[in-house]
Amino acid sequence: MIRLDDTDRAPSQTRVVVAMSGGVDSSVVAALYAQAGYDVVGVTLQLYDHGEAMHHRPGACCAGQDIYDARTVAEKLGIPHYVLDYESRFRHAVIERFADAYAAGETPIPCVDCNRTVKFRDLLETARDLGADILATGHYVASRTMEGGRRGLFRPLDENRDQSYFLYATTQAQIDMLRFPLGETTKPEVRALAESFGLKVADKPDSQDICFVPNGHYTAIVEKLRPEAAEPGEIVHLDGRVLGRHAGVMRFTIGQRKGLGIAASEPLYVVGIDAARRQVVVGPRAALGVSAIRIDEVNWLGEETLDEAAARERELYVKVRSSRAPVPGHLAPAEGGGVEVRLHGTEEGVAPGQACVFYEDGEAGTRMLGGGVIRRKVAPFTTLTRDAEMMARSA
Repeated sequence: MIRLDDTDRAPSQTRVVVAMSGGVDSSVVAALYAQAGYDVVGVTLQLYDHGEAMHHRPGACCAGQDIYDARTVAEKLGIPHYVLDYESRFRHAVIERFADAYAAGETPIPCVDCNRTVKFRDLLETARDLGADILATGHYVASRTMEGGRRGLFRPLDENRDQSYFLYATTQAQIDMLRFPLGETTKPEVRALAESFGLKVADKPDSQDICFVPNGHYTAIVEKLRPEAAEPGEIVHLDGRVLGRHAGVMRFTIGQRKGLGIAASEPLYVVGIDAARRQVVVGPRAALGVSAIRIDEVNWLGEETLDEAAARERELYVKVRSSRAPVPGHLAPAEGGGVEVRLHGTEEGVAPGQACVFYEDGEAGTRMLGGGVIRRKVAPFTTLTRDAEMMARSA
């Protein structure tokens, strides 16, 4: 049973703005609220030029077809539907930041930036202007009221669809107005509901690509906006040997093994990217192990302040990639100020620009406590020489 809301107001007196992407998930959310008698308004965001988007391959999101699908669903449900032109906001807050990150040798997560700015800041404000009591989306994350009256975000029932990693930057004020009805259900159940509502998007494939990247080739966008990211440079081993040349730091990420374009007698991985020197640093797998992570742009959702949590070295679990299970660690004050996460073990492939997301524990359905952007990693280097250690730290 999908729970829609826990307010004490009658559905007919509660206006719900649903962010409709044109996919099956948000369409079902709109249908559920409409069926239950809520005052529903559908909103779809135009994020970039849709003439170009029509040429994107299947699996890309937010394209012109998606706007058409959202409008068709709204007509089927008999609810008003608006398309908002957010192209300039999206370009500034997401696309340009995406290019900046690659030019700096980082690996960005544009979906996090989109949720943090365009969707849960700008769209939320628009929802308020429309008189909304609630902004609902089709994300797979659970939202419910906790003891004391605050709302919290929790990992969903369907762990294979868990999108909490991409929502770590959602603030408490935003959480209080947001609703995520699909957190307590599964994708097959959602598709079955779409069929029962007679929605043509019931069998529509899930979006897989970055929505603004034509044909999945992100390097074309980065090179156009930040040409310095495509400048050639050296591929350097941790021990100082120059092993080859590359065609731009934007083509690499920490942990990458394939596509390095070099020959070696042992498996080598990208362990560091020095954008200023245009160097890609490679080394053995042992050099990928990370024991501590320096983070910034932290969004903290715990009861105490972030500084208090770090000072008492609060235990928690963290995800450093969306597809990985949470692992144990604790917060701690970072040298020179700020916060870092100290892992109880080691993680591989921790890339600057990615997110480090906090959870109360490692179990399904656990509460999310926020997170931050990975800026620097500290490896144990137990198998490396002192010279290699110094190079890796500088990388």
